[in-house]
Amino acid sequence: MARRKSEEPESISGGWINTFADLMNLLLCFFVLLFSMSTVDADKYEQLVTSLSERVDIFDGGGKAVGEGAFISSGTSQKISMEQYFNEFENSGKDPDREDDTSEMSEEEKYKKKMAEEQEERTRALYEEVTQETEKKNIEHMVNVNMDEQYQFVQISLNGAILFASGSDTINKSALGILRKVGDILKIYDSHMIKIEGHTDNVPIHNSLYESNRYLSTARATKVFEYVMENANLIEANMKVAGYGESRPVASNQTEEGRAKNRRVSIKIYNQLNSDTQTKR
Repeated sequence: MARRKSEEPESISGGWINTFADLMNLLLCFFVLLFSMSTVDADKYEQLVTSLSERVDIFDGGGKAVGEGAFISSGTSQKISMEQYFNEFENSGKDPDREDDTSEMSEEEKYKKKMAEEQEERTRALYEEVTQETEKKNIEHMVNVNMDEQYQFVQISLNGAILFASGSDTINKSALGILRKVGDILKIYDSHMIKIEGHTDNVPIHNSLYESNRYLSTARATKVFEYVMENANLIEANMKVAGYGESRPVASNQTEEGRAKNRRVSIKIYNQLNSDTQTKR
């Protein structure tokens, strides 16, 4: 009779435990790496806590943590205060976590920001003054006053059809009174840099006197310059003249109305901060 082999229990391999342990170690290393990469700015955190405690009285009675003062006992009143706090910042356009953006600016950035704010303030004030002067002289409906997006200058624009006949650089007699009043306004700001620019539409000129619209626009700007210089006695060193032809339209040249707007003479009065820069160019 054959001897029956004794049944031995199958041994369970423990290799998977090592693999699992390695995986856990890798995950641990991964999270340690993530934690080491994340930083908390202690100064910003302290500023936020101070701002919240001072502005909203989150911790009544001088409490500095949950459970102190009236933070818990007041129930939802603190939630309402928090909502009011953030709503105020949202309505004011400020970030409660970055109330003062200048704290992170370099000295150069702070200087540029200050100069930009001063430039905008001066140009807006100049715009108000020039607008009031046109109203005093009753020419507000005959000229257009605006300022550029960079707040460098205020511009007085005169319709070319009022000033000149088609294809001509001779100033219409009917426009001399308007130019005389504009010259009086420029006299107030003759310490500023003043630039007179001529512009046309894109219709090619058919005239033996001028090779192109650029020549015509330059001739018109020069005639306006000569007239205001003679009648207002401006400082010539602060004056500039240029002609741009059809290269700088303010409206579409596809319509007659748009082309009429593009035929113009513009007079730019630079604010004092930009006057020196323009003089050096």
